[in-house]
This record gives sequence, C-alpha cells and structure tokens, in this order.
Amino acid sequence: MHAVPPLQAWPVTALRAALAPLLPGFEIEVLADIDSTNSELMRRARQGQSAPLLLLAERQHAGRGRMGRVWYSHTDPQGEARAPASLTFSLGLAVQRRELSGLSLAVGLAIAQALHPAIGLKWPNDLWWKGRKLGGILIETASLGAQRYCVIGIGLNLLAPNAADLRNPAAGLRELLPELDATALLTRLAAPLVHALLAFETQGFAPLQAAYSRRDVLQGQALRCSDGREGSGAGVDARGALLLHTARGVEAVLSDEVSVRTSPDTSASDPAQG
Repeated sequence: MHAVPPLQAWPVTALRAALAPLLPGFEIEVLADIDSTNSELMRRARQGQSAPLLLLAERQHAGRGRMGRVWYSHTDPQGEARAPASLTFSLGLAVQRRELSGLSLAVGLAIAQALHPAIGLKWPNDLWWKGRKLGGILIETASLGAQRYCVIGIGLNLLAPNAADLRNPAAGLRELLPELDATALLTRLAAPLVHALLAFETQGFAPLQAAYSRRDVLQGQALRCSDGREGSGAGVDARGALLLHTARGVEAVLSDEVSVRTSPDTSASDPAQG
C-alpha cells in the first residue's frame, strides 16, 4: 500500500535551516499516516539510526500515550479536507545525559511557555487548561552503545477530539489561540523544544523547578496515586519528582509509571488560571 502524500504545506525547509545549526545532521520528515511516530523512531533506533530527526504524521492510527494509553489523532470536520485537528510528532536524538528524570516536565514547560501563560502542567506529562487536557508527552529511549537514543513524542489538540472513552476531559488550543493551525503550531514549538532539550542535556531539571511550579495544576490539590498513596500536591523537587504531602510527611513520587488523579472532592479549578 502506498502512503497518501502529505496534504499540508509544512515548513520543512525553514525548520531544517533553523534547527540544523543546533542539531548537526538534523532532518525533518512528514508522513501522511503511520501507526505512531514514537514507534517508528524506536524501530529506526533499533536499526542503528542515531541522527536527530523530527518525524511528523498528519494522522496516527495507533498513537500511544503514557502507560499504554491511546492517543487520538483526528481531523477538522469543518476545515479544509482532512486538515489536521491535532499536531502529532516525535523528535529523536542521541543523548549523553544518563539521568533523564524531569525531562517530560522540561518539555511540557517549554511547550507551555511558547504558547500561552494560561496553560498549566499536570505531572508528569500533560498540558492542561481549565481542568481539561490539551496534550501530552511520551518519552522513550533505546540503547545505542555508550549513548542512548531519546524519542520525545508530543500530541496536542487544536480541536478537542470527539471520543467517548477519553480518560480525561479534552480541550483544544484554538479555544485559547484561534489563529493556530497545525503548521503554525509546529513552527511555534520546534525551536523552543530543541533549546529546552539542549539545556536539559547540560543542566537537568533543577533550574526549571520554580518556573514549573508556577504552572503546576496539582499543587495544593487532594491527590490519589495509582500505587495507593494519597495526600495533597506539594510541588515538584529538583529531580522533577512529584511531592505528595501525606500523613507520614512529604513523599516523592518519581516513577512515571504511577498515575495521579485529583480526589473526587477536589475542585476542578486550575491554579494556573488565577
């Protein structure tokens, strides 16, 4: 089966020119349809690919979120034929840093700062607005000898998907930024994302702790973790671990395999909107 040619005028040449000086050998590739951009980059990494690559798909038919959840990639029913109503892409690159704790927080912060002051962050990998999810981040790694190949997958809603089985209520970025389309959104995010990754490689998450806390939608909320712990959100530490104030004191939740939800009696208000 031959792939359908990409339908959008993506700024491939401009992005390559802007980012290649930061990431030598950088390339950008656009596909009309694929199972998952993260899955594809992980497959290529296992085959030995190590050059930095931004892989974008106009549609993912098996998009993945954290902990095996589904990510919906959809089109705009009111716009031009098959115009993307979400932006889904992955950036793969070799990294020297061994400790990647806090990377998803750093990526989320870079995206939020590039888009709008009202966007909040829900530990460890979601972008949030008014109690609804705007998008998420999925980070995976593959061994490349002495190095690791890191794949940062990003999915952002331009329009909220119409799906009945969403784990969290969804929002679309056009509610905040009505002028955005998928190509403009990619242009707005690509350079800040690369700069954030390069800074994280040398400094880690610690310098971002205060800026993250200002957008932390879990801070002060009653929380329930999938590992059974309960308490109130007390921010994040310098590693990017969630701090949970429990009856036993403040505990750190570091594993991103632990999911966190607000307790039923917690207000759905977003602290970042105040």
